[in-house]
Amino acid sequence: MTSSIRTLNRTMLLACSPFIAVLLWLMVTNISITLPDSSFPEASYDQKENASSEQASSVANGLDAARSIAAETSASIKKQLRLYNQTNADMKQIVTTATAQANRPLAVYDKIITGKLGNPSGTINSDKLRAQLFYIQADHFQSYVLKIKLKSSDAMKMVLGKDKAGGSETTLAAVQRYGAVAGVNAGGFADGGGKRYPLSTTVLNGQYVNGFEPTRSDLFFVGLNENNQLVGGKYTNKQQLDSLDVKFGASFVPVLLKNGNATTIPTKWQLSPVRAPRTVIANYKDGQLLIIVADGRNEGGSSGATLTEMQILLKRFGAVDGYNLDGGGSSSLIWNGRVINKPSDGQLRKLPTHFLFFK
Repeated sequence: MTSSIRTLNRTMLLACSPFIAVLLWLMVTNISITLPDSSFPEASYDQKENASSEQASSVANGLDAARSIAAETSASIKKQLRLYNQTNADMKQIVTTATAQANRPLAVYDKIITGKLGNPSGTINSDKLRAQLFYIQADHFQSYVLKIKLKSSDAMKMVLGKDKAGGSETTLAAVQRYGAVAGVNAGGFADGGGKRYPLSTTVLNGQYVNGFEPTRSDLFFVGLNENNQLVGGKYTNKQQLDSLDVKFGASFVPVLLKNGNATTIPTKWQLSPVRAPRTVIANYKDGQLLIIVADGRNEGGSSGATLTEMQILLKRFGAVDGYNLDGGGSSSLIWNGRVINKPSDGQLRKLPTHFLFFK
C-alpha cells in the first residue's frame, strides 16, 4: 500500500514538472502583448462627428478669443501712439514758444542797439557769426563800426604777425592768410632789434606769449575768454587773469568805459595826441562786440577823434565796457577782403597782433 502511494506521487510529480517549469519561465521573463486596433470596438460615426465638432468648436472659440485680444491690443497701441505723437507735438510747440519768448527780449534789445547805429552797409551771417558794418559820420571825423555776434568758439581769434613773436604783417595780409572775413588791429607794440613785439601781457591760444606782466600805469589787458565773452582791465597778478580762462588778448592804454560809465582819461592820453585815428573794442550786455575805427589824416593831433569822443560814441551806442586799442597809423579795418578805413600812413602798417573774424 505504501509502495503504491509513493509510485503515485512520483507519477504526479513527473506529470506536473513541465507546467511548473513554464510557470517559472513566465515569472522571470518580460513579455509584452500588443493587440491590433482590430481587437478594439470601432467608434460609431456619431461619436466621431461629435468629437470633431467639439474640437472644431474649441479651435474656433480660441481663434475668436485671440482675434478679440489682438483687436484690443491694436486699438491700445494706436491710442498710445496717438497720445505719444500728440505729446511730442505739444512739447515741440512748448519749446518753440518758450524759445521765442526767451529770445524776444534779446531780439528787442538787438533792434534797439542796431537802431542807434543806423542801417548796415553790409552784413555777414553764418553759423559762426553775424557781423554788420556801419558808416558813422561824426562832427570831426569819419568812423566805421562793426557789430558782431559770435555764435561759435572759433568765430574770432587773435594771431601774431606771421605767426611768430617779433613778426609783423598788415591786418589785410593776416586776413588773407587765414581766410577771415574781417579783421582789425589789436594791441600795442615795441620795436627792438629789427623786430616788432607785442606790448606787455599777450595771450595766444590760452598761453602767454612772453609771460605775464602785471599791469602798470595806464596799461590794461583785453581779450576773449572760453565763453566768447570780452574780458579786460588791470590785473596785478597772474592768478587774476588765469581765473578768467582767457583764450587770447593783448594790451594797450587806456580803459574807456566800465559798466557803461566813462572812465577818467589820464591827461597824458588826452593830449598826446589830441586827435588821431582810433580803434576801440567794446561789448554789449548781450555779449555782442562793438568795434569802432575812426579815420584821421595823421598822428600829429590835428585830425581824427579824441578819446573823449570815442567814449561818447561808445555810450551813445549802448556799450558796457570799452577799451582803446592801438591807433594812429596802426588803425586797420578789413571787411570782405577790402580795406575800409583810410590808413593815416597812406598804407597799412605792419603789426604784431590782429583780431580776426571767421564765418
